[in-house]
Amino acid sequence: MGFRNSASCLIEAKCSRADLLADRNKRFRKNPSLGMGDWRFFISEPGIISVEDLPPGWGLLHVVNGRVRKVHGWPKGNCCWGNPDDKPFTGNKQVECDYMLSALRRMELRGHLNEIYDGVIVNKKEGNAA
Repeated sequence: MGFRNSASCLIEAKCSRADLLADRNKRFRKNPSLGMGDWRFFISEPGIISVEDLPPGWGLLHVVNGRVRKVHGWPKGNCCWGNPDDKPFTGNKQVECDYMLSALRRMELRGHLNEIYDGVIVNKKEGNAA
């Protein structure tokens, strides 16, 4: 799950055709308004998923020699991510927030929450204790 220019993007990895085919029975596949992501992509190695396998509105990325290749459905340029007319879906924002909250909660439970600030430069005024 990622966010850019007022848009959410879901990239779902598939390791086998069986995984892809089983995916079609999920309730949010049958009713896309329940799913996450204004933009939705599958990512796999070539040969697992083809453009013909994609549900309507979905894009496809392939991993080739450790690099991601855009196969289908990637927006043209940077301007299209946030344009409501270009988004193939309206992601379920409540589910997206719940997903992010769950991820943060798991980091906290495992004692890793403060690590999200690693490498962040914080400017402090001289003489202020923090």
